[in-house]
Formats: sequence, C-alpha cells, structure tokens
Amino acid sequence: MRRRHFERHYVNRVGWLRAAVLGANDGIVSVGSLLVGIAATPLARAQILIVGIAGLVAGATSMAAGEFVSVSSQADSERSDLERERLELAREPRHEHAELAGIYVQRGLTPTLAAQVATQLMAHDALGAHARDELGLSAMTQARPLQAALASGASFTLGALFSLVLVLLAPRRLLVPVVAGASLLALAILGTLSARTGGAPVATSALRVTLWGALAMALTAAAGFAFSAFG
Repeated sequence: MRRRHFERHYVNRVGWLRAAVLGANDGIVSVGSLLVGIAATPLARAQILIVGIAGLVAGATSMAAGEFVSVSSQADSERSDLERERLELAREPRHEHAELAGIYVQRGLTPTLAAQVATQLMAHDALGAHARDELGLSAMTQARPLQAALASGASFTLGALFSLVLVLLAPRRLLVPVVAGASLLALAILGTLSARTGGAPVATSALRVTLWGALAMALTAAAGFAFSAFG
C-alpha cells in the first residue's frame, strides 16, 4: 500500500499571523510600557487603570484601523495589477505568451518546453498563470483587510488586558517591577508561540521581541521617574 506523503507549510498563515503577532506585541509593549511609566509616578491605582484602559481602547482601534487601511491599499494594488494584466492578455496575447515562456526559461526550462508550458497554462487559466508567475500573487498570500484588522485589534486587546490585570492584582509599590517583568515574560512566550506557528526559529523570535520590549519599558520607566522627581 502506498504511503501518503504529507508536508506542513505555513505560508497560508502569513496574513493573519503577521497582524495578530504585531497586535499582541504592540498591546503588551505599548500598554505595558505606558503602565510602567505611569506606575513610576505617585498616581493612585485607579488613575493608573484609567490611563491603561484609555491606552487599550485607543491602541486597539488604531491597530485595527491601521491594518485595514494598509492592507486595503495592498488589495487595491493587487486588483489594479490584475486588471492591467487582464487588458494586456486581451490586447497582446502573443506578447504575454512570450513573456510567460521567458519566465519559465529563467527558471530552468528549455525554450521549447517553456513555450509548451506557457501555452497549456494560458489555455487553462491565462490570468491565473500570469498573476502567479509574473506578479507573484496567489490565493494563499492574497491581501485580506478585514481579517488583518480583526486579528490585529483583537490581539492588541488581549495583550493590553494582560498588563491591566497585573495592575489590579499586584501591590501598588511593586507595580513597576511586576508589570515590567511579567510583560517581558509574556513577550518571550508570544515570540515563541508565533515562531512555532510560523515555523520560524524560536530563540531568535523570542529574543527579538523581548529586547525591544525591555527597551521600551526602560525608557518609559525612566520618563515616569523623571517626572516624579522634577514634576
């Protein structure tokens, strides 16, 4: 009995995974850093929470809107390129055939075989062949604005809520080290999970997000302490 060959690929996750990781990372770093900076001042816990909630709402909305706008622009460009390619196929099919065959020659086929492949693929789906092999567009990497916006906004909210829960649970005098330490741990876990989900090296991803988070929190904590000292 013939064994079935199975391969696991991750490129189909690239759209929502990028937006989700970016949102969660930004939620932990921005709101966590904001809370660390505010906690370094004499403000009461209730005031710190109000600032954190405002940061969560503003950040989640901004992330979702930013993703939707940027990915929509990408989608518009893709549609424009496809429409241009459709017109060129209608006007100059021979030129488009030669162009596609030339791409296959560059990839290693002989000119004769490349022409045959181009002929068969264009007979099956000319626009699809040019979109994939000339423009580099495919269904797996297609821009999806709403998916990106939802993934980014939701993950930002979860990341920010983690820091807010810490403010509720930790003693007031320990807010700075608790929020900073737990947030850095969360960033390391996020980097690990995103790397595993995307099939990337775990250590590199975890270290990258943790170092940038540590820098952001150190700067905001310094600003908070400076405000307390000179304010």
